[in-house]
Amino acid sequence: MREKLVELILERLDRDAEKIRSEFGADDSIKTHYCAIDALLPDDLAQQISDAFPANEKMRLLDSFREKKYTSKSLDQFDPLIADITFAFQDERVIEKVAELTGIKDAVGDPHLYAGGISAMAPGHFLNPHLDNSHDGEQKNYRVLNLLYYITPDWKPENGGNLELWDEDVTHSVEIPSLFNRLVLMATNDKSWHSVNEVKADGTRRCISNYYFSPHSPNGYETTHVTYFMARPEQKVRRIFTRIDSDLRTALRKVKRSGFAKKDVYEGAENRKP
Repeated sequence: MREKLVELILERLDRDAEKIRSEFGADDSIKTHYCAIDALLPDDLAQQISDAFPANEKMRLLDSFREKKYTSKSLDQFDPLIADITFAFQDERVIEKVAELTGIKDAVGDPHLYAGGISAMAPGHFLNPHLDNSHDGEQKNYRVLNLLYYITPDWKPENGGNLELWDEDVTHSVEIPSLFNRLVLMATNDKSWHSVNEVKADGTRRCISNYYFSPHSPNGYETTHVTYFMARPEQKVRRIFTRIDSDLRTALRKVKRSGFAKKDVYEGAENRKP
């Protein structure tokens, strides 16, 4: 199935290659380059992926002032289709094609899912504005692109759980609905603030996340930071607290580049068949 998924993704990217190239640009009001690709896979296959998605209680709940969502990298515990679609985005042919369309130099994948995996957001869940961790787990390559594939059938913009891309001051955002069978490509750098607004509807918003890295800094200069959170503009007190928290975690990372927490990675990468 994985090979079929790779072929379908490549066909879809080739079909709208020029449109993707032209749309992968920065909005006038923000600095983050992005584009949304709808109907990535045939709807019936996307529905199968949605049906195979694990129940929320089989995943890990992250619950803090920064975020609230279910996540997992333990893909071997679930229906094989979930691993197949996740790692289809890590296939060298897909990486090469996406890099060509987005202008990434020397893109490399994330076979250990250091930054990727699956996530689910229930009513009340959210992800506050943040900058992604600047590097991979070994602190060798820069994170340069997020690939977010949404697979909740009939999800509507008014349900919330939508991606938000912010300006440099985190005061204005562009909202990208998490529509079914939609792939969002989003560049990451030290100004690519983004978030997920609160889920307001019943049901679960599901996403399959992948990330690409590169030895070249997307900023044009060297920089290192942990995942740096910021509160929403209306959360003024929390914004002060969150900034202190992020600055402290960044300072600790400078002391120990590998970090203090246990690395959350996909353990089956070495044994995974291509």
